[in-house]
Amino acid sequence: MRLSQYSFSLVRECRCYCTVGRRRGPPVRSVNASQSTQAHPWHALESGIAMERLSSDATTGLSSQAVARRLLEHGPNALPEPAQRAFFIVLLRQFQSPLIDILFVAAALAAAMGHWGDAAVILGVVLANALIGTYQEGRAERSMAALRKLSTLQVRVLRDGGEQAVAARDLVPGDILLLAAGDAVGADARLIDAAALAVAEATLTGESVPVSKNAAALPEATGLADRRNMVFSGTYISAGRARALVTATGIHTEVGAIARLTEGAEEPKTPLEVRITQFGRYLVIAAIGLFVAVMVLGLARGLPFSEVLMVAISQMVSVIPEGLPVAMTIALAVGMRRMAARGAIIRRLSAVETLGAITVICSDKTGTLTRNEMTVSALWLLGGRVIDIAGVGYAPQGDLTESGAALAGADPQLMALLEAVVLCNDAELLPPGGETTQWTVLGDPTEAALLVAANKAGVEIGDVRRNCPRVAEVPFDSDTKMMATSHRSVAGPCTVYIKGAPEAVLRLCGGDGQAALHAAHAAADEMAGRALRVLAVASIDNYRLESAAGFDQLAGRATLLGMLGQIDPPREEVKVAVSACRAAGIRPIMVTGDHKLTGMAIARALGIVQDGDRGVDGAELERMNDAELLEGLDNIAVFARVHPAQKLRIVEALQARGDVVAMTGDGVNDAPALARADVGVAMGITGTEVAKSAAKIVITDDNFATIVGAVEQGRVVYRNLKKVILFLFVTSIDEVLVLLLALLAGFPLPLAAVQILWINIVTESTLTVNLVMDPPDGDEMRRAPIPRNDRLLDNAMLWRIAMLTPMAVAATFGWFVWRQSNGVPYDLVRTETFTILALCQWFNALNCQSASRSVLQFGILRNRWLIGGLALSIVLHAGVLYWPPLNALFHTLPIPPANLLPLVALASSVLWVEELRKWGVRLRRNGSALRKILPAAS
Repeated sequence: MRLSQYSFSLVRECRCYCTVGRRRGPPVRSVNASQSTQAHPWHALESGIAMERLSSDATTGLSSQAVARRLLEHGPNALPEPAQRAFFIVLLRQFQSPLIDILFVAAALAAAMGHWGDAAVILGVVLANALIGTYQEGRAERSMAALRKLSTLQVRVLRDGGEQAVAARDLVPGDILLLAAGDAVGADARLIDAAALAVAEATLTGESVPVSKNAAALPEATGLADRRNMVFSGTYISAGRARALVTATGIHTEVGAIARLTEGAEEPKTPLEVRITQFGRYLVIAAIGLFVAVMVLGLARGLPFSEVLMVAISQMVSVIPEGLPVAMTIALAVGMRRMAARGAIIRRLSAVETLGAITVICSDKTGTLTRNEMTVSALWLLGGRVIDIAGVGYAPQGDLTESGAALAGADPQLMALLEAVVLCNDAELLPPGGETTQWTVLGDPTEAALLVAANKAGVEIGDVRRNCPRVAEVPFDSDTKMMATSHRSVAGPCTVYIKGAPEAVLRLCGGDGQAALHAAHAAADEMAGRALRVLAVASIDNYRLESAAGFDQLAGRATLLGMLGQIDPPREEVKVAVSACRAAGIRPIMVTGDHKLTGMAIARALGIVQDGDRGVDGAELERMNDAELLEGLDNIAVFARVHPAQKLRIVEALQARGDVVAMTGDGVNDAPALARADVGVAMGITGTEVAKSAAKIVITDDNFATIVGAVEQGRVVYRNLKKVILFLFVTSIDEVLVLLLALLAGFPLPLAAVQILWINIVTESTLTVNLVMDPPDGDEMRRAPIPRNDRLLDNAMLWRIAMLTPMAVAATFGWFVWRQSNGVPYDLVRTETFTILALCQWFNALNCQSASRSVLQFGILRNRWLIGGLALSIVLHAGVLYWPPLNALFHTLPIPPANLLPLVALASSVLWVEELRKWGVRLRRNGSALRKILPAAS
């Protein structure tokens, strides 16, 4: 098993992160192999002593020089990769298939009959496909390794006296970790301080609920599951904030010591792999039935037993699509690589095949549909005052105006609001410096925008925070949509500041009067209607905040300071992506924590809301029973102010009515919905590690258009696999029918057994793999979603087989009969028949590139891999025709070059028949489009 370096490695699928929500096993016994941990029971030491032991500082962290030295001493914070499998072992794995077993049996029978050449060709087919599979498996492993690097865990640490974001593999003992809700813990660490900290440790200890943590020392004999002052690699923060001293990294962590227990775990098969395996079993049965039929017919004709046996074997071999498993592996690997190039990191193979079937995309608003470039553009103060703020971005440049006039002097009411948002804030605003020429932020963009607004008004952020240090807090919670902090001022008494969703904060306000609260509600609605994201801010003077008591302690005590409206403009490319979704039969739905009016305004601008659509907020959703929700889903385009449990309910409701659902998320509490969705999509920039762990896809740019691009690629992968299946079936059926017609009509066998085997080599080995490399057809997003239980051979493919096969058989068998009747030597007729059949398959490879577009219109050169395969196939076939050693092996004669042109013309009939069918498809499609346009025009 390929273990991820840091997150949830104990329950992860092969090469993937964990599946959130999986049933947990019994608690894992601690088997920490770290000598340093045995010498220093960190949980038994006071935090100050622990820092002394590791020569660290809680306020400045390690220096860069110290980190470099310790990295050399301890190595990277990574679990050791399992030993790379030897080439020979990987090669042997390619033979573990009932399809391959039949080929071995066929080779053994051929050798037993003395047909050593035929046996060699069969084994050559098997070996060639095994070598291709081995190469592609290694290539897929390398692609996955590259994808893992793209999704490397990032953590926040104190180094050189400041906060930094670093790769978790670069952590060393002595580092000071900064932890907040949604963060994955990158190494084992001793807590220094903690505020309402809760850690989910189910993957390590089996504890099903998050564990409360604190920094107090514990007895040395305390067991792993009870070490409340430690956090461990592979777990994640579900609530609160903390600082922690890294005590062990890499293999010396608790999870590192038990990682070896899961090294042998196998990756489960994807649904598509299961279906192809079942498909293969049916083909084995068909091959055996064909073998029996050929033997019976041949012996009834009085043909020599050895000759009939070899032909029956070759026909059985021709039915076996030994190239299909390799083609599937390559198709998935190519699809994943293409998606990664467009910013979508696939973390579970099953997501690739599911993407093409998606019918609904439930998307968050901020950062996904919008730019996540939050800018405070308006302030509302008590008394109905409205202050506009100019400027965009994080640079603190922009004037504050009231009723069009610049503010004169310091405004106490304004300063009180802005100082409150500076204190009740976890972000940092960093000025240009060093290699950075622009203002940058550390933390949430929403909070960063508040700091920028304060800076524009002349608030000295550093001075305010130093003069009023934080002494307690209730961290932000997605359920309450608020956070609160308590600060001690120079004068002594503590002040509590609260910020959050207006409806949540206003419920805590008791001293402002009903008229003021009513005005605030109306102002919040008005700002939300202008697509502003609104935050309300309140305070409580001379009050001591109890972190563990939550927000209930504040009810009725708060005084409203004002509200801030932030603008987050929609992404320009999203409107085009939404339009593409609708054309592809995919319905976009906005699921946001913002106000309903804000969500509706943005959704309407992007085309998500159409005539007759409406929005539903969390309170309305709570009042709806399941039947009402199912009935209303057709017209609900926006879900606003929803909490995580409601997201899960939305996903389940959509799935209950048959939709295939993609759900985006970025928070720790989004994990259940991400895991439950058919395709969970986590944000790569703003997403927490928990969300990424639960998702099947991580998009690196947090852009809705990237999700749509991934859906398109998922459809490409599936359609390319269907092209391969169609091609393999047409090839196999052509050979079978030509042979059976000859047996039934009393003609000599038109093909030697070794020639049938050769056609499988030159078609499957040189064309099948290259066909899955086809680029997009260009109309993927104008087609309906792939049905969830789509058959590998659907009706459309069966109809194409019914058109292509008779033409190829008529051309091949007809030529054989005509040349036989004209007295042409049998060996030359058989060689020409052999060549026509090969030519038909080359033309069929071009036919299979599209179900509706002409080969000439489509551009033959668009898939250079396929053109290369065709060229190689032609060269190899020329060798069989004109190289004497191969003439003897394959029972061929050189065909005069002048005779090749009629063969090519005759074989091309399969191309023209398919072109005629495609023309009919386009004609019907255009007629349908015209019939839709004419009524609208009239």
